[in-house]
Amino acid sequence: MSQFETFMARDGHEFQVYIASPAGRPRGAVVLVHAQFGLTHAIRDAADRFAAGGYLVMAPALFDRVRRGLVLGYTADEVEQGRGYRAQIATDAAVLDIGAVAAVARHAGKVGVLGYCWGACLAWVAAAAGRFAAAVCYDGVELVDELPVVPACPTLIHVAVPDPSLPPAGLERLRSAYPQGIYELYASDQGFANWERAAVYNAAAADLALVRSQAFLAQHVG
Repeated sequence: MSQFETFMARDGHEFQVYIASPAGRPRGAVVLVHAQFGLTHAIRDAADRFAAGGYLVMAPALFDRVRRGLVLGYTADEVEQGRGYRAQIATDAAVLDIGAVAAVARHAGKVGVLGYCWGACLAWVAAAAGRFAAAVCYDGVELVDELPVVPACPTLIHVAVPDPSLPPAGLERLRSAYPQGIYELYASDQGFANWERAAVYNAAAADLALVRSQAFLAQHVG
């Protein structure tokens, strides 16, 4: 079962959250953080998949801070629009939204945070505050820019290689700063888990990353 509900962050900002509930009692919760395209069909589908695994999944609409209900496609123009919209949202503000969702999700048990691309960067920063039992980051490109900030919980990082946006030196810097992280490498393009993006989607890599993410969450969240 899925639905939208309105939440409020600590600064008074109201935003929508896509909530996917498991069939039975939750084994824990996952805050799912979208990429720079908003709460797309692919993101909502990902939430539903993790909910099918027994988790209460909540995905905040972070773009509500600049334009409510915004969902973008994947054309070159929309990619640029997404970059523009996300540039208007301070990381601290987005983390407030993530934190507000996590506070509500705790009634389901331990909470993990999982993000894609921009959402991976936000999940990384949110996990540094110590409020999550685990974090999963789909894409390591922007994580380097957040160093020396590192998660305070077990973290799984899915990395596409080779990726010109994350050269070997950048990945090594990330590993050196956060050696306790679990780094899984995929011979694929950035965004390989997004089935709506035919140009970069890699079904085999996406399926493997999903299995690894589910196992990681089962170990650390429940």
